[in-house]
Amino acid sequence: MGRAGKLTVGAVIGGMALTIALMAALDPPAPRASALPQISGADARPNLKDTLRRCRTVTVADAECEAAWEAKRRHFFGEEEDEK
Repeated sequence: MGRAGKLTVGAVIGGMALTIALMAALDPPAPRASALPQISGADARPNLKDTLRRCRTVTVADAECEAAWEAKRRHFFGEEEDEK
């Protein structure tokens, strides 16, 4: 194969690569199902950060605050158990 043949093969391969790249860029991705279960706002627990922020100013004993601080302590020291 001569020089012209090699250039032709290179141009064909480059054109195919460009076509595939353009198709991938312009084609919208297929919708995927969420891996996380859908929960409503009414069923969701308050965010741990929000609870801890509220608990910073609490001056009386509060079971929710104590549980939140205990969870934060376990996370900090790496003592969390895998919940399955």
